[in-house]
Amino acid sequence: MRNRERGTALVVSLIMLVLITLLVMTALNLASSNFRSVSNTQFRDEAISAANVAIQQVIGSNFIEVTEAQDLDIDLDNDDTVDYVVTVARPTCIFADVAEAADPSSLSLPVTMTTASTWNTVWDLDATVAPENNAGQASVRVHSGVRMLLTQDQRDDNCP
Repeated sequence: MRNRERGTALVVSLIMLVLITLLVMTALNLASSNFRSVSNTQFRDEAISAANVAIQQVIGSNFIEVTEAQDLDIDLDNDDTVDYVVTVARPTCIFADVAEAADPSSLSLPVTMTTASTWNTVWDLDATVAPENNAGQASVRVHSGVRMLLTQDQRDDNCP
């Protein structure tokens, strides 16, 4: 009877070894897929951040005079290396309405903007990060609206 049971322990231990190996491989696969998912989310968030930085740069300039799309090099971590290239489309005036007359004694507005010939305008800024323009291969598009007070001449030149 003992002679028949000698190979049983070996077979059982080999089956257990195969099951443990499968369990470890499954755990590693799950961990690596979670890592990829977190990495993709991080790259997407960085691309959104880069698009927002580019939009802020455009808003800080005299953007109503921009006549075509522009590519902006964005360095998020300040290491003098371009991390993202963001394409900002030509700003679009989407709404214009006559502004109320400003207080003539207002110190915050120039004299030319204290009359009723000023316009409240709303602009759409569209920034795109293409996958080939960044290390993480993320693709995002960010729209931002900005309100700007324009003179009659500026409104006539820039808003349909």
